[in-house]
Amino acid sequence: MGKRVFLSGPIHKMERKQSYRDKLRRILLRYGYEPIDPWQREKVIYIETYSMAHQGWWNKVPSTGFIKRDLEDIDRCDILVAYMPKLSAGTCMELFYAKMKRKKTVVISSIENPSPWIVAHADVILKDIKELEDFLKRGI
Repeated sequence: MGKRVFLSGPIHKMERKQSYRDKLRRILLRYGYEPIDPWQREKVIYIETYSMAHQGWWNKVPSTGFIKRDLEDIDRCDILVAYMPKLSAGTCMELFYAKMKRKKTVVISSIENPSPWIVAHADVILKDIKELEDFLKRGI
């Protein structure tokens, strides 16, 4: 297997819309990259907590442990791919952390005029998942 790629993307208020991760994983595998997707480990936490249907369910998610594991995953990766169809605090924090750790960073976002913080911490900004595939054909 090739280089490890951490998959970053919004979860909050998108718990039932994580299919983009499957698309990214398939594309990365096709081009010889090893995707590391924290959603595979954490979806049980989100789905169980979300399905409780209590107000403030998000506050019941055990944040310290999963943040630590996510950062450890980023440490083990060579590249971070941040899918950002909307702003996400967690995705931005992971992007920032990866850049500070000198990882290659790729942002996929159609957000018009993204924050300078996103631009400054992205080595590459692509508009959509199709552009990622074109980018991988040329090699990261």
